[in-house]
Amino acid sequence: RVFGVQLGLHYSWLVIAVLVTLSLAGNFSSVNVGWGAETIWTTAIITGLLFFVAVILHELSHAVVAKSRGLPVRSITLFALGGIAQIDKEADDPLTEFLIGIAGPAMSVVIGTLCLITASALGWSPETQTLAPQTPVLAALVWLGYINIVLAIFNMVPGFPLDGGRVFRAIIWWATGDMERSTNIAARVGQFVAVVFIVWGIFQFFFGVGFGGLWLALIGWFLLTAAGGSYANVAITKILRGLRVGDVMRKDVETIDGTINLQEFVDEHLLKTGSRCYFVVEDKRLVGMITTHEVKGIPKDEWKDKTVEQAMRKLDDLQIVSPQTPVSEALEDMLRSDVNQLPVADDNQLTGVITRNHILEILKTRADLKI
Repeated sequence: RVFGVQLGLHYSWLVIAVLVTLSLAGNFSSVNVGWGAETIWTTAIITGLLFFVAVILHELSHAVVAKSRGLPVRSITLFALGGIAQIDKEADDPLTEFLIGIAGPAMSVVIGTLCLITASALGWSPETQTLAPQTPVLAALVWLGYINIVLAIFNMVPGFPLDGGRVFRAIIWWATGDMERSTNIAARVGQFVAVVFIVWGIFQFFFGVGFGGLWLALIGWFLLTAAGGSYANVAITKILRGLRVGDVMRKDVETIDGTINLQEFVDEHLLKTGSRCYFVVEDKRLVGMITTHEVKGIPKDEWKDKTVEQAMRKLDDLQIVSPQTPVSEALEDMLRSDVNQLPVADDNQLTGVITRNHILEILKTRADLKI
């Protein structure tokens, strides 16, 4: 954790880490023919690691600005296409959206500029050594300098949800005063940019730079998917506008006493009712939740010796919504946490449950009726 933000690695990052290292090794060996294999590979590995540190700093700048503007930030994850900061709430005003969006590219420009200034101070000259710096340190600094500036420029492409797309949305939002309209416009532009990336990348793959074009097409596909998701999210939010969790929650909630053992819980409740989720209460206060997932995590021969309370997910680990929470926010929480239901509680008093399937049924009905 850095500044309270969890840092994580997606498994796909390992693939791109290997590819970046191989690419750097090939680049260093081609322009520095006097280097030995050990020098080339050591420089490539260290440079690759520093590049991913720069990506983390890029994403961390988004997170720091978001937290300074009062928005909760859950995590930063490095994956195959770079990194992503998971900000749990949309900006409330265009200035906040603009500052969050511009923070990452600004950080990359700062890092790139500092690398090039440091290289220049150590004797590198862009006029005479642009392609082949004389030492491994200079080679690493120059590559990091240029790649971070390129990263900043690429991220400023006005394709939502790239950083440039968020800045573009903030400007439209400021001009129109309409957040939904600005998101729709930015998402449509993002889809157009994505299609251009895909078409140009495929063209490059077959007639130009080979796998570099395929990589551009992959980025375009990711951008097209993300922009489409943002557009759909606006539509969902519009359909669900005005609905609160308390209006649609199910009040007949399955509860269970935490003191019974798992064997009794399975035999008398799970198997007889078919319900897969129970909330654990104590003196009418919510203390946890247990599903078939938690039960399966305990070996069967221990079910008689383990209580529901010992196996349940405790209150601190649960995502809880209040009756006043907008339904659209509850759906976002479910999708973000990959859960199918959320307990509804008021001052830890369990009042109901809202499920993903129920929200989707409401969405379909309201969409059919064009409400």
